[in-house]
Amino acid sequence: MTQPSMNVQGAIDLAALAKAREAATRPVSQQAGGSSFVKDVTAASFEVDVLQQSMTVPVIVDLWAEWCGPCKALSPILEKLAAEYAGRFILAKIDIEAEQQLAAAFQVQSIPMVLAFIAGQPVGLFQEALPEPQVREVIEQVMVAAASAGANGVAGGEASNNDSEPVKSDPRFDVAEAALESGDWDAAIAAYHEVLKATPNDSIAKIGLLNVELLQRTDGIDFEETLALGASDAETQMKIADVEFICNDFAGAFARLVDVIRDQPESQPVVRERLLQLFDIAGPTDPAVVKARVALSNALF
Repeated sequence: MTQPSMNVQGAIDLAALAKAREAATRPVSQQAGGSSFVKDVTAASFEVDVLQQSMTVPVIVDLWAEWCGPCKALSPILEKLAAEYAGRFILAKIDIEAEQQLAAAFQVQSIPMVLAFIAGQPVGLFQEALPEPQVREVIEQVMVAAASAGANGVAGGEASNNDSEPVKSDPRFDVAEAALESGDWDAAIAAYHEVLKATPNDSIAKIGLLNVELLQRTDGIDFEETLALGASDAETQMKIADVEFICNDFAGAFARLVDVIRDQPESQPVVRERLLQLFDIAGPTDPAVVKARVALSNALF
């Protein structure tokens, strides 16, 4: 049996700051397995139960199905360890039969499939029913990585009576949010840079900054005129892709930039960087991101 290892995958896994804060107001989801450290996760709850939670403690994701024999051997081990670690990590269980959108986003080919999210970033773990000692070893690796990322808190053991209340604002972002409300993009960008000076790996600040930069680039643009532009130079194509993205046509924006990367090698570095920024904003679980990553790999290699 091969030694389990951790493999960082994908970009930072948070949606826009505003979306994250809105999602954080939803009540705590139905708990699984009789433990508040184990959660049944759906596409609707993924933002809060996995992405948001992983900013505080690592989240181990167990992709399983009722018909999967190895899953029935592995899941009790994961649940036991979740209870034993008492909030140092959260176990998120995803039934791939019930949550086919998530299964597609994770490109599930076989189960069990176990991964982790640490500070919003996906980390591949293993795809087999390992014995408890090896699972414990992997969990310990996750804990070390979480400590390095500053996501080594402890989740609350029992759901409190205030679980349905909105999460309080993080004062670190008050200046940026005030600037956003007034449309002062320069001030918002400066505020996010200040946060990143103190905490360079802060995923919320990174994605917030990317969003403000996108808003600044598209401020004052006539969307209809931009989408009708016929020029094929890289700068124009990036401008059109920004508009497509902000209009929620993620697939169109990604495909456009991948085409430029493939057809205009001289523009590849700057266009690739823009594409990766849009991937980060959309989040790695978005189906359009998953598809575009494959297309990008084909265009590059």
